[in-house]
Amino acid sequence: MKRKLIIFIIFAVIIILAACAKIEPDTSCFTGKIYGFWNGLWHGIISWIVFIVSLFRDDVAVYAINNNGVWYNFGFLLGVGAWGGGTKTVYKYR
Repeated sequence: MKRKLIIFIIFAVIIILAACAKIEPDTSCFTGKIYGFWNGLWHGIISWIVFIVSLFRDDVAVYAINNNGVWYNFGFLLGVGAWGGGTKTVYKYR
């Protein structure tokens, strides 16, 4: 019981100290082109390829940060869904 309490206290102290860290926002990615629906769709389609490349290169990202919001997200989800066959469902008939 005492060991669990010590681990909890150490964990709580780490969380509290991490919360006090000063985070500088990086706004350099918010300049330039704003990506919309069609770019989101394309980024979703190539997401698995880009993911594998991003494991080896630091300058490649799977998701465009500078996007227009809902429409980019919708296109991205449709593109990612294209890998799984969309909404195709296999039914077993008796």
